[in-house]
Amino acid sequence: MKEDVNMRIVLIMLFTFVFSVCSAQKEKGEVRSGNKAYEKGDIERAELEYRRALEQSPESVFARYNLGNALYKRGNAQEAEKVVAPLKDSMVIDGAKSKVFHNLGNYSLDQKKYSEAVEHYKSSLRDNPNDIETKANLAYAQKMLKDEQDKNKNKDQNKDDKDNKDKKEDPKDDKQDPNKDKQDPNKENEQNQPPPKITPQAAQQMLQAIQNKEKETQEKVDKEKAKVMESRQKEKNW
Repeated sequence: MKEDVNMRIVLIMLFTFVFSVCSAQKEKGEVRSGNKAYEKGDIERAELEYRRALEQSPESVFARYNLGNALYKRGNAQEAEKVVAPLKDSMVIDGAKSKVFHNLGNYSLDQKKYSEAVEHYKSSLRDNPNDIETKANLAYAQKMLKDEQDKNKNKDQNKDDKDNKDKKEDPKDDKQDPNKDKQDPNKENEQNQPPPKITPQAAQQMLQAIQNKEKETQEKVDKEKAKVMESRQKEKNW
């Protein structure tokens, strides 16, 4: 009787082992199929294969990582981030952690989450300090973050200026200033003066200067965008 129980346990363990091996082999096959489709540019098919692999083996690092790349390639950075984020605390393969954080940086950058993108790229460089592509992306993310912070700072400053102006124009202050209604003759004369005339030549020069400045700014923006688009074409895959 005892031998029968032991035999059942052995059979169950053997069945479990065989099932696990078969599932793992099927998962690897679907990951390979996904990789082939990805290389051919069939990103939709690649995503499908990676999802199938992940269903077979939910713990598969390769399926999860490459699924994130496929989703990002299809323009779904938010979903890609959700899929890949769990890997950042569990990677043990040499060099893999830097790739995970690099791609997470790309996903955050695509969503304009510049602060998070900066931190992800920094984490990637801690594991692989010599990655030129990550350094370039970090520099771009830092620039975009600074621009965003400067913009918000200017908004706050403009709001403060407006509040101060409104406070000065408060009707309550009129009662406290008995001389407010007395007009300065010189000031009245200044207000009645016609605005200075601008010659057509001067106006043309001013317009040309503004257009040149806008062109220069646009060229800088186009260069930065080109760098990012180039990096998006080179997301780190397995």
